[in-house]
Formats: sequence, structure tokens, C-alpha cells
Amino acid sequence: MTTIATTASQLPALPTGQQIATAGQYLTFVLAGETYALGILNIKEIIDYGQPTEVPMMPSFVRGVINLRGSVVPVVDLMARFGKGNTKIAKRTSIVIVETGGKAGGGLQDIGVVVDAVNEVVDIGQQDIEPPPSFGTGIRPDFISGMAKRDSRFIILLNVNRVLSEDEMANLSKTVIGDSDHAGI
Repeated sequence: MTTIATTASQLPALPTGQQIATAGQYLTFVLAGETYALGILNIKEIIDYGQPTEVPMMPSFVRGVINLRGSVVPVVDLMARFGKGNTKIAKRTSIVIVETGGKAGGGLQDIGVVVDAVNEVVDIGQQDIEPPPSFGTGIRPDFISGMAKRDSRFIILLNVNRVLSEDEMANLSKTVIGDSDHAGI
């Protein structure tokens, strides 16, 4: 019979800079039939999907921007961010407004994420959280902070600061702009 890790030193090592998710409340949502979750402390609100205003020369996963009570909020399509095509807009499609760590200089940034459907807020105990797998999820391992066991299924706990890294998204848009500058125009 195998032994169970009882201390942090017995757990498998995570990639540098990656932390495993902690117990707490999570908002669960669906993308292409898979259940994902974000920590409830990062969620500001959930709104019905409205057509964002497109912004030229943005990465393909940025759907555009919306006006949220006078603030410009970028909207990211998580399916496209994961490299799995665009989310198909349907009746239950929503935009989850997430507060992220913002720019390297400090401050918080609101970002909207497009999801197929919002499920519920769930309490997840530490005993139900496994370290993120290093392969097999179909998305970058650094986007995952853990896997939560719930009702004989797994919920993928996302690392909001990696998935919605403003610095990384800004670098991608610079690459897109830089590539178009050299397109022979």
C-alpha cells in the first residue's frame, strides 16, 4: 500500500514560482464541457454577455473592451487564451469580471473573462485539492493552481494571475503589433 504525503516536504515539487491553491470559496464555470474555478476573492461580478468593442491589433484571445460603469474593461476569451478556439456565444454565456494583480508597477486591474456558463460558488477544503498535473489538461501547466475533487469529478483551479497576466498579454500584443509592422506595408 502506498503512503500518503503528510507534510509539504513530501509533496511533489511545483514549477518555480507556482503555488498550489488553498482552501476557500471558488466560483465554478464551464468552458467546452470542462469545469474550471477561480477564487471568489478575485471575482467582482458576473454580467450577461454583451458584444465588446473590438480593439485593433490585440491578441486573438482579447475579444475587445466593455464599458463597466464608466471604466474600460478588457474582455478575454478563456477558450482562445487556452489555445482551443473561440467561445461560441449562447444563452448562458457570461462575462466574469475578475480583479487581478495588475501591472508590475502595482495596482489592481479588472478584466472580463468570457465563459460558457457560470455554475455556482463552492467551498473547497484543502484535503480536496491536489497539485496541478504537469501534463494532460490541454492548457499550460502554469495556468493551473490545483485540481479539486468534487462529486467524483475534478475541477481545474485556475491561477488568475498567470492566466490573466497583464504583462504577458501586453507582450503578446506588442509581438502582434511588431509582426504587422514588418508585414511589408
